[in-house]
Amino acid sequence: MKNSVIQTPVLIAGGGSVGLAIAIELGSRNIPCLVLEQSDRPAEHPRATALNARSMEFIRRWGLVDAIRAASAPPDFPHTALYCTALNGFEVARVERPDHGGSRASSISPESAQRCNQIWTDPILCAAARKFDCVDLRFRWRFEALEQTDDVVRVTATDLADGERYVIEAQYLVDCTGAHTPIRRALGVALGGGEGMTYHVSAYVRAPNLWDHHDKGKAALINFVGPGGIWRNLVSLDGRELYRFGLRGKEFYDNTEAIDVPKLFREIAGDKAPFEVISVGRWTARNVVADTYQVGRVFFAGDAAHLNHPASGLGLNTGLGDATNIGWKLAATLSGWGGAGLLASYDAERRPIAARNVAHAERMNKNDRGQKPPAEIVDDSPAGAQARTQMAERIAAGLKQKFVTNGLALGYSYAGSPICAVTEDPAPPDSVSEYIPSTYPGVRAPHVWLSQETSTLDFFGDGFTLLAFTSDKDAAAQIKAAFDARKAPLRVETLSEPAVRALYERDFVLVRPDGHVAWRGDEAPADPLALVDRLRGAA
Repeated sequence: MKNSVIQTPVLIAGGGSVGLAIAIELGSRNIPCLVLEQSDRPAEHPRATALNARSMEFIRRWGLVDAIRAASAPPDFPHTALYCTALNGFEVARVERPDHGGSRASSISPESAQRCNQIWTDPILCAAARKFDCVDLRFRWRFEALEQTDDVVRVTATDLADGERYVIEAQYLVDCTGAHTPIRRALGVALGGGEGMTYHVSAYVRAPNLWDHHDKGKAALINFVGPGGIWRNLVSLDGRELYRFGLRGKEFYDNTEAIDVPKLFREIAGDKAPFEVISVGRWTARNVVADTYQVGRVFFAGDAAHLNHPASGLGLNTGLGDATNIGWKLAATLSGWGGAGLLASYDAERRPIAARNVAHAERMNKNDRGQKPPAEIVDDSPAGAQARTQMAERIAAGLKQKFVTNGLALGYSYAGSPICAVTEDPAPPDSVSEYIPSTYPGVRAPHVWLSQETSTLDFFGDGFTLLAFTSDKDAAAQIKAAFDARKAPLRVETLSEPAVRALYERDFVLVRPDGHVAWRGDEAPADPLALVDRLRGAA
C-alpha cells in the first residue's frame, strides 16, 4: 500500500451519470472533488435512455443541452408509446407525447424531454467534469473499504492499472456505486419497500429503418401483448437503428446463454427486417429505497439510494435530482456559509421523492405484469378484435400515468423541509401527469420566457436568487443585507412583466441554487436574518 495519503474535500465513489453530475455541480462552484470509477470506459450495453424535462433543465444549466440533443434521437423522431401484438401484427393502444423530443420548448419548461442513452450521456458528462481543474477523475480505481470518524472519511482504494492500494481521506463521501454498492452494505443500510424482484434480459440490437418493415410507424417505446402477457418490449435508443429488446422472466435470466434472441426478435419484428444482435445482458429490478440517505459523513445517491423498475423512466432522472440537491449543499458547507443542518436536509428532501417515484414505477409495472390476455388476442378474427378492445380498455387507465409524467418530473416538492420557509397557504395538488405551476415553498420555481432565449430558470444555479416584482427596493435590500451578513450568495433580479408576476404569485420569491422556492412574500420578512439562517440550515 502506498504510504502517501490522498486528501480531498469530497470523494465521489462511482463515475456514472449521477457521480459525474455531482462532480459538475461541485466543479462549477470551485469545490475540489475526487471521482473513483472502477471501469475504464462508459458502459457498452444500454441502460437508461429517458431524460425528462427536469433533467434537461439541469443539463441546460451545465451548458450541455446542444451536446445531449446532438446525441439524442433526431428532432422529428416521435416519443410514441405503443402496445401491439407484434410490429407486423395488431395495434392495441398508443400514447403520443408531442412535448417530448427535438428542440421544442413548452409553456412549462424551456427544455423538452430527450432520448439519450447513458452510452452517450456519460461521455458528455465526463468531458464536462474534466474541464474543471478542481475535479480529479480516476478511472480503473476500485473502492475497497472505509472507516469514518467525526472529522473524516478514510477510504482504501486500488488503482487497477498497477495493483497499488491508496488511502484517501475526505471530509465527505458520496456513494454513487449503484445497485450493488459495497458502501451502503458496509454501513448496514437496508433497502425497504416493494413486492420483490423481477428478472430481465435485454439484447442490444441494431435494426436500421425498422419502421420500413411494418405499418406501426416510428415509436420510442413498444410493449408486445400476447397470450403469455406483456413480457417483451422494444426501446428505441437513438431513433435511427439501435434498440434495447427486453425480455421479462426468470427462465430467461437463469439461462441467458441459451436464449435464441434472433428467433424471439423475428417474432416481434417479422422475418424481413434485417437486424444484428450486438450484446446480451441480464439484470434485476426492485422497487426499493434506502432506509437513510446519510450515515455520518457518507451520503447515498442514485441507484445506491433507490432502485425502481424502468416503467416511466424514473431511475436516472431521480438520481440527477439527488445530484443537484446534494451538490449545492456540499458546496455551501465547504464554502463556510452552509449551516450545521444543511446536509441533513438531503435525506429529508430527497428520500420522500424517491419513495414517490418508486411507488409510481411499481404501480405501472404491476399494471402491465398483471395483464393476462386470452390466446385469441393475436388472431385476425372477431374474437381477437374483441380481446384487443378489452385489453386496450384494461391498460388505458394507467397508460397516461405511465408515459406522461410532467407532474412527477416538474411538480415534486420539498414542502415541509427544514430548510424551506413555513407557510400556512395550501400546497398545490399533487399529480403524476399534470404539472401545476406554483411558487409554494419547496416546489420548482416556474419557467417563464423573458425573451426568445432566456427563461426565468436561467437565473438560478450559483447561489440564491431573489426575484423582485416591485419597486420596493428597501425590502430587497433588507434581504440582501441578511444574506451578506451570513456570507451566503444572493442575486437580486427585478422583473416588471405582469405575466411573470402573476405566475410567481408574490412580490418577492426567493429561489435556492437548485431552482426550488425557499420563501415568498409581499414584503420583507419580519426577521431577515432568521429566514436566512433557516434556509442555509443554521436555524
